[in-house]
Amino acid sequence: MQGWILWLILVIFLAFVEIVTVNLTTIWFVASGIISLFISMYTDNFTIQFSVFVVGGIILLITTKPILTKYLDKNKVKTNADRVIGMTGKVTEKITKNEKGAIKIDGKEWTAYADHTINENEIAKVLEIKGVKLKVEKVKEEK
Repeated sequence: MQGWILWLILVIFLAFVEIVTVNLTTIWFVASGIISLFISMYTDNFTIQFSVFVVGGIILLITTKPILTKYLDKNKVKTNADRVIGMTGKVTEKITKNEKGAIKIDGKEWTAYADHTINENEIAKVLEIKGVKLKVEKVKEEK
C-alpha cells in the first residue's frame, strides 16, 4: 500500500472521530495528518512522516487549543440560572459531604451539595451550578 493512502485513511478516520465527539481532541492530528500525507508524496521514509504527524499534532494542540477554546467559551450562551453563581443564601436543610440539602437564594429553594457539612440556617455561597443543583460553600463569619 502506498504511504499516502494510509495517511488519507487516517485523516478521514480522525475527522470522523472529531465530528462524532466535538471535543477538539483529534482536529489537531487531522491537520498534522494532512501535512504527513503531503510529505509521503515526496519521501518514503515512514519515520519522518510519523514524526511530523506526532510532533506537528502536539505543537498544534499546545499552541492553538487554548486560543480556540477561549474563543468558543465567549460564544457560550448563559442561562438565567447562571446568575445565582456568587450569590449567598440561607441553608434550609442541612448539607453534608454525602447528602444533598437545600438552600434558599433569591426567593427560590434549590437542591445543594458541598464538600463539607453546612448546618441549617448557616449562610452559604454558590460556587457553581450543575443541572438544577448548586455547589455551595459555607461563608466564613467575620469577627
